[in-house]
Order: sequence, then C-alpha cells, then structure tokens
Amino acid sequence: MDLGIAGCWALVCAASKGLGKGCAQALAREGVNLVITARGAEALEATAAELRAIHPAIEVRTVAGDITTPEGRAAALAACPRIDILINNAGGPPPGDFRDWDRETWIRALDANMLAPIELIKATVDAMAERGFGRVVNITSGAVKAPIDTLGLSNGARSGLTGFIAGLARQPRLAGRNVTINNLLPGAFDTDRLQSGFRNAAAKSGRPLDELTAIRREAIPAQRFGDAAEFGQCCAFLCSRHAGYLLGQNLLVDGGAYPGTF
Repeated sequence: MDLGIAGCWALVCAASKGLGKGCAQALAREGVNLVITARGAEALEATAAELRAIHPAIEVRTVAGDITTPEGRAAALAACPRIDILINNAGGPPPGDFRDWDRETWIRALDANMLAPIELIKATVDAMAERGFGRVVNITSGAVKAPIDTLGLSNGARSGLTGFIAGLARQPRLAGRNVTINNLLPGAFDTDRLQSGFRNAAAKSGRPLDELTAIRREAIPAQRFGDAAEFGQCCAFLCSRHAGYLLGQNLLVDGGAYPGTF
C-alpha cells in the first residue's frame, strides 16, 4: 500500500534506537524526509546512515540534544523546513515508590512525558492546518490503559498527556483541516530498555535472567515480545493519507496483553 506521504517532512524524537528508530525506519521506506533527535550523537549519526541507506532519495538531518528541554526542542524545530509529521517520543521515568518522589522528581517526569510533547504540538499543528495536512503520533505506554504500580511517574505523566490529547485532537480547526493526533501505546517490545529492566530485576531478585524473561513473554497472548520494526509500521499507517478519519485514539500495540474489552 502506498501511504501517500513521500516527500513529507517528519520530526521523530528519540529516534536513535528502540521504538523511535522503528518509526523513523518505516517512514524512510515511504520516502519521508526526516529530522531525528536523540541525546547521544554517535548512535544518532549511525541511525541516520542506516536511514539514508533505506531510501537514498530522502534527506535525513540529525539534531543531538535533549528534546525534553526548551533548547533541545528549539534546535529540533529549527532543523525542519516544515513539519508534516510529528512523532513525540521520550524515555519514561524510572520506577519506584511514590513516597520517595519529591516535587522535582514529578516535574521532571511531567516535563519529559507530558509537557514536552504538548510544546512540540503547539509549535507545529497550526501550520499543519494551514497546509491542510498533518499527523501527530505520541508514543505513550500500555500503562495508560493498565497502570503498573511501580511506574507511578509514567502513569501520571502519560495519562495527563492522554487526557489533553483527547480534547485537542477533536478541535474542528485541526480535525477539520486534516490534522490528526493519536497515541500509540506499546506493550513489551524487545528494546534496550526492556532488556535493561530484566537485567536489573534479575540482579535484585537473584533469579536467572532467562527465567524472568520467559515469565514475562509467556504472559503475553502472542507469546513473544514485539519488534520495533512492526511498531514502526503501525506508526507509519497512522501518519498516512489513509488515516485521516482516525483521530484522538489510543491504540494498543501489546500482543494482546491488555485483557479488557474496552
């Protein structure tokens, strides 16, 4: 299927690895020009080279910096000739007990996983509406649907973003001008973050890494962890010309792990 977005420009945040990289790869295959961000310059440049090899005709620009800061966002926005597609993504805050979190800890979580995406949306959607096309995809978490007790910072910040998007996405001045805003909620994907979590859990519990990994995998109806490339394909479809009637939605990509009907 031709997604109809060749020649568009996309800003993909936290794209040097993991789910952000999967999204950038899928968009590159569709002929989308890219501005990709990440904090680590070396990994970012390596990913840019891979993306150029996928589709030599596209332009790929890199901006090393922290997208959760005003300076990082300003640099990323300045690198884009225009933004037709915005993929909001940032690493989640650490797990823990809410009794140990002070105000500054909460503010850092909100800055990264709620306020930074909102600032990027604010900077881009009105111009999208003027051009008559725009796609925003926020990578949040399956924990928005089924909160995880140790991830209270993520539960709170990402749920705040979800509530904000529910109202914004339905504004006629955006939705009526072919600008869609949706959220992608990943479950367990085979990324560095997931593997790091398993290693930390094994170290703390003294249980074998393979055992903990198998327990988590077998709890997923699909009986496997997700692959970043397939997540990217879901993202690319949401960015396509064919997805103009799909907006304000929270789409779980979790191998069936969430057990609810709604």
